[in-house]
Amino acid sequence: MIRRVTAPALFPPPAYSHASVVEAGTKLAFLAGAVPLDERGEIVGPGDPVRQAEQVVANLREQLRVIGSDLEHVLATDVYVVSGEPSVLSAVWEVVESSGLSTGPHSSTLLGVACLGYTGQLVEITATAVVPERAGDDG
Repeated sequence: MIRRVTAPALFPPPAYSHASVVEAGTKLAFLAGAVPLDERGEIVGPGDPVRQAEQVVANLREQLRVIGSDLEHVLATDVYVVSGEPSVLSAVWEVVESSGLSTGPHSSTLLGVACLGYTGQLVEITATAVVPERAGDDG
């Protein structure tokens, strides 16, 4: 259902693929950015991008669960981090990598940005995923 592609003529990417290909007719989900808010709408891990990344991945898992998908079926992500420091971006990427999100590996872009939507927010992840067919699904 999902074919992960790494172009042999390009430098091999660490823990992601250059492209993910799905067959026509497959259900796709385009997820809104997962953010580091708890169930009360409070920022988790103020000032801590690694803790926020952990919460963002947990929230992304929940977004995927309610549509019948999971991290394994993520095709592409954009990972936004409020920082201009490569070490901070790398620390957030380590959370993404250890979550199993890069198991595919999926296609991803890691970006340092000036700010995000919520006061104190340091991390956000948008995703596109396949929603696998389950027994009894009629489309």
